[in-house]
Amino acid sequence: MKIVRYQDGSLVQYGVIEGDVIREMDGNPFGHFHLTSKEKKIDEVKLLSPCPPTKIVALGLNYRDHAEEVKMDLPKEPLLFIKPSTSVIGHGEAIVYPKMSKRIDFEAELAVVIGKLAKSVPEEKAADYILGYTCLDDVTARDLQPKEGQWTTAKGFDTFCPIGPWIVTDIDPHQLEVSSYLNGKRRQHSNTRNLIFDPHQLVSFISRVMTLLPGDVIATGTPSGIGPMAIGDKIDIVIEGIGTLSNHVIGED
Repeated sequence: MKIVRYQDGSLVQYGVIEGDVIREMDGNPFGHFHLTSKEKKIDEVKLLSPCPPTKIVALGLNYRDHAEEVKMDLPKEPLLFIKPSTSVIGHGEAIVYPKMSKRIDFEAELAVVIGKLAKSVPEEKAADYILGYTCLDDVTARDLQPKEGQWTTAKGFDTFCPIGPWIVTDIDPHQLEVSSYLNGKRRQHSNTRNLIFDPHQLVSFISRVMTLLPGDVIATGTPSGIGPMAIGDKIDIVIEGIGTLSNHVIGED
């Protein structure tokens, strides 16, 4: 099932993709819902981020090839940081290049969407707490990152967390191709089998640190090939079994 969140006029709705139409959902995917008979064509509505997370818990150095790229040792446990909810945008929206930075980078990532409250979850039960998976771009002000220990500034600007275009509920996350394309040219290409800590391990570990709420997102880390974006660029994050998240870069007013 492909779950979308979209704006139709002044209304924000959840729905399910069926072919080239969206079937409207009565309720929401984090509680009780049923599908109605109301339909909209995808190009008739504005796709929003497929969930409104209270927090995005992100991973540093969670791909073996990326750790090799930056010449760092493999972590012995997940390296966590937080992106604020205000950094979230949806498919087709603009990434704003902040005046404070001289270099912003793309980072293609598989994102885990939490389906229900998760606290101290055993790894073997982690799948029960996952609604599904989507694409995420962990946009980073690379030149600001070395100036701070916690990466809050570099990772936390408004628009620095594109998510979408939808949540897929019925895929196996352990062997998915992950790619990014800058202006149509592939820059990153790997597979989630290269993750150091897989989604089930991450849900278990993070939920022992903090309570994960329905709609919260775990960004599982990026593979090698990260690079800079310029104003006017288009960035596509493509994940096997999910689809393509597309955004463009504009200057800050």
